[in-house]
Amino acid sequence: MTLLKDAWSLAIETLSWIELKKLSERMALTRTVKQLGVRDPDAVRLGYGLVVETERRRNLIDKFINSQLKPKTIEEFNMGIQAFLRLYVYQTRVTRNWAGFDLKEAEHIARLGRAILGWKNLRDVEPFLGFLLTQKIEPILEAAKDEEKVALQTFHPTWFVKYCVDLFGRAEAVAFLEGNITPPDTCIRLSTLRASQEEIVQKLEAEGVKLEKVEPLKHTYKVISTRSPLNRIDSYRLGFFYIQDKASCFAAEAADPQPESTVLDICAAPGAKTTYLAQLMQNQGDVYSVDYSRRRMRVWRQEVGRMWVNVAQPIIADARSPLPVHVEADVVILDPPCTSTGVFAKLPASKWRLSPKSIEKMTDLQWMMINNCASIVKSGGFLVYSTCSITVEENEAIVEKLLERHPEFKLVEIAPQMGSPGLRGLDKCQRLYPHIHHCNGFFIAKLQKK
Repeated sequence: MTLLKDAWSLAIETLSWIELKKLSERMALTRTVKQLGVRDPDAVRLGYGLVVETERRRNLIDKFINSQLKPKTIEEFNMGIQAFLRLYVYQTRVTRNWAGFDLKEAEHIARLGRAILGWKNLRDVEPFLGFLLTQKIEPILEAAKDEEKVALQTFHPTWFVKYCVDLFGRAEAVAFLEGNITPPDTCIRLSTLRASQEEIVQKLEAEGVKLEKVEPLKHTYKVISTRSPLNRIDSYRLGFFYIQDKASCFAAEAADPQPESTVLDICAAPGAKTTYLAQLMQNQGDVYSVDYSRRRMRVWRQEVGRMWVNVAQPIIADARSPLPVHVEADVVILDPPCTSTGVFAKLPASKWRLSPKSIEKMTDLQWMMINNCASIVKSGGFLVYSTCSITVEENEAIVEKLLERHPEFKLVEIAPQMGSPGLRGLDKCQRLYPHIHHCNGFFIAKLQKK
């Protein structure tokens, strides 16, 4: 009982923080764990799973709840009640694929709700719990128009479904949106600064981690199974590997930094790119890691230390302004803030915060950053631009604008080749999609200064 109560308490409070402060799932959970003092890792894992899977389907869950609350809506209740209702529908209906129900389970969850929120708070919605348990979802889907129906079936905002249909065509858009339902493969990047790949693979196998090589990347492996959470085994603590999506590994390999070169990693925290760039450089040369967030750079320092990197220097600065770095770089790699439309499978709460205006705001910021970066690339050097977004405005349009304003740059081929060609005729750019490449949605362009 304690495990379930702790997990549900965490889930209710975490969903409330996500809504109140627009935090990511993991940040909200970290705050809630401290706030409630929950120490059981099993309760934390269960609570996190409830949060992520409920947030993933929030539009469909809310549509269903509102159909039963009429004339009221879920937004009229306090955040604790909103969170409980969403979790209740997820656990009693979604996990059973909306077919059948377990009355004892539902009664047990109602008791949990009373214990956590108080019976007085819950009494206004208790009469609706029976309807939420028994009513069918099909009439709601059948009444929806095409784009809204796709939005409800794939759990995306309707405006984003329309955007994807306009960009990819209906069939490919639906395939992409369905690809966002399942989280991407868990991948790790082995650190050859610590040992050879063969030695690390053997060490991980002895710790109960089964791996499969990801081609054509150099040091990336998909995790097939693991006995323990990856961040709790000795090999993680000792810096033998980094938990890193293969799209992020691809960006570092595309930059292809050489030993003894000068590299700028812009928007570097929390350190995935920095530590891989240093590894590819064999810890020889200079990596200047720029990020505006002191909090994230504290994590960067921990990761750089854990991964045995000794050529990286932290610089806290806002890349929208001229950078306080007086060097000419062989490679500048920029991974700016973006709408994260490629990582909805991993961070589902983010999709409910976006609007078409979000794209416009991000492109302004991205242009300021890439425009600043152009001036610090040496002649013959490279500028690598990447985002975890699939929108054209944040990707190909930014590259086109750079080529127009800075004719000293040209697009070059990216190695390795593992993505789909860029859009709008920019074939040398590469795009990765969840439904095709089984990773975060991603865009990458490599430009050389003539």
